[in-house]
Amino acid sequence: MRAAFVTVLVTLLSVTLAPVATASATCTDTLSCTAEEINSMSMPQRLTFVRQLSSGPAAELLPGNPNRWRNIEGIIEFFHDQGLGAPGSWVSYVDSGILEGMERGLAIALGRGEDTFGNPGSRLWASYLTRLRDGLLTSRSAHDLAWSQAEQASTEHGVALAEQVHGLTATPAEERFYQFSDFYRWTLRNRPAILDFTPQIGPNATFLDWFTDVTNDVPTRRGAHAAYSMSEFDLPAGTFATLALCRAYATALLADYLADA
Repeated sequence: MRAAFVTVLVTLLSVTLAPVATASATCTDTLSCTAEEINSMSMPQRLTFVRQLSSGPAAELLPGNPNRWRNIEGIIEFFHDQGLGAPGSWVSYVDSGILEGMERGLAIALGRGEDTFGNPGSRLWASYLTRLRDGLLTSRSAHDLAWSQAEQASTEHGVALAEQVHGLTATPAEERFYQFSDFYRWTLRNRPAILDFTPQIGPNATFLDWFTDVTNDVPTRRGAHAAYSMSEFDLPAGTFATLALCRAYATALLADYLADA
């Protein structure tokens, strides 16, 4: 009886978990999944997809330096935390536009086709990745400018896909949250170049350095929770989320201090 129960449980788990690996692995292998196909993925599947892009094709292109989308992982983790982004929703299509642009940018940069899938972010991601590979984005300000331009174009394509193609609209809270994301990308594009020439205590020397680090998922996940709480005008939740964000930064500073010591 016990053996039969274990067999049934293993079977159910296999059926439940298989789509997560299969959907993301297929897209990672082919680099040809459209935004519509990505839209059908759950947030855990998308998280797996982004991580597989980094550990697979991006590692091939950028050996030793592939994790350029950890901040996007943080946003996907936040969507999952909040139950946002179900397939067919406004959030889902916007996110799908971003991931499609990243995927096709990788494909173009690797010489695996030139099709952008109509996503203007694709070539910008390809340019970013090849310039990064060729050592042309050594300053943080130049890097963040190129990264944010690519994500901005992909994001706007996702918005057009949601609103113009599928007739979807954001909720008021989602629209306000989107404005926060626009400000985040604006901050990356307008990083003061002087910061590249000031003495650095560590990678998290300033809150700006830490919060806009694309190789770290913690700031965006924590920051998104704070921004969404504010977007909902939920003061208690916003206060708690902001404190959690500050605590995460303090932990990063402590790590820098201990490393220097």
